[in-house]
Amino acid sequence: MADVETTESDQSDAPDPRRHQPPPKYQGFKMFMRNRAAVFGAVLMIGILVVTYILPIFITDNKNEIIAEKHLAPGDEGAPLLGTDYLGRDVAIVVMNGGSTTLKVAGFAAILIVGIGASIGAAAGYYGGWVDSALMRFTEFFQVLPGLLFAIVIVALFSPTTLTIVLAIGLISWPGIARLTRGEFLRQKNLEYVKAATAIGASDRRIIIKTILPNTMPVIIVQSSLIMGAAILFEAGLAFLGLGDASNLSWGFYLGLNRASFLSNWWAVTFPGLMIFFTVLSLSLIGDGLQDAFNPKLRGR
Repeated sequence: MADVETTESDQSDAPDPRRHQPPPKYQGFKMFMRNRAAVFGAVLMIGILVVTYILPIFITDNKNEIIAEKHLAPGDEGAPLLGTDYLGRDVAIVVMNGGSTTLKVAGFAAILIVGIGASIGAAAGYYGGWVDSALMRFTEFFQVLPGLLFAIVIVALFSPTTLTIVLAIGLISWPGIARLTRGEFLRQKNLEYVKAATAIGASDRRIIIKTILPNTMPVIIVQSSLIMGAAILFEAGLAFLGLGDASNLSWGFYLGLNRASFLSNWWAVTFPGLMIFFTVLSLSLIGDGLQDAFNPKLRGR
């Protein structure tokens, strides 16, 4: 009898491994931090944001100011850190100021893409039937359009401002997020918690917005990081072709301005190009890390 009591006492005093597990809300963060590539992407993005938004505060020089002779390479006598462009402007200052325009266009375009795509995908997935068929045919119409050509037409028909560029990118890029959201709604609308909400008389609007959409947000958030990267490349392509907003110099527009003198002025093209590359790379790595963090099947690895 004493042995039984001792055994029960030892079991009660044994540490419970569940006590040492982090709360569910911290498991995703822990999973993200375990992904070295994702952490590198996050650090890289922080550095880009510092260069783009913080450093320009402490620089009083105008980005359009001609400070030296044109085509001065980095390291030449009298040249600034990253040299000068075809007009004699400081490449470093232009690159730092151009990043805010590029990131602003990508951010607003991503919001527009997610807004349109999630709304259409949610309605198609939840209601099904003829609503699903009609919205998917509408989605396929935009999906088969040549994206860059359609965006060029939209920007060319109107003045190439930041607003029209955002609208052009948003109107051609939403079908992917619409299909993704539709698939998630089709999967979740037959689960028990949705049936329970329907049984207590919740309206369709409440079920879509309050019940299913929050559980779909992790997938949408992951996709949003990739959408921002694609939007940056799209904006750079339009601006490189001369369809950028001349009043808000972006990395892509600056590339287009210096493409004629690429062989003799390679640094004015290389450095903004590297900023685009590293920004898209960081967003891609962050997206992969978020996908691992939001996937409960990977948290036990």
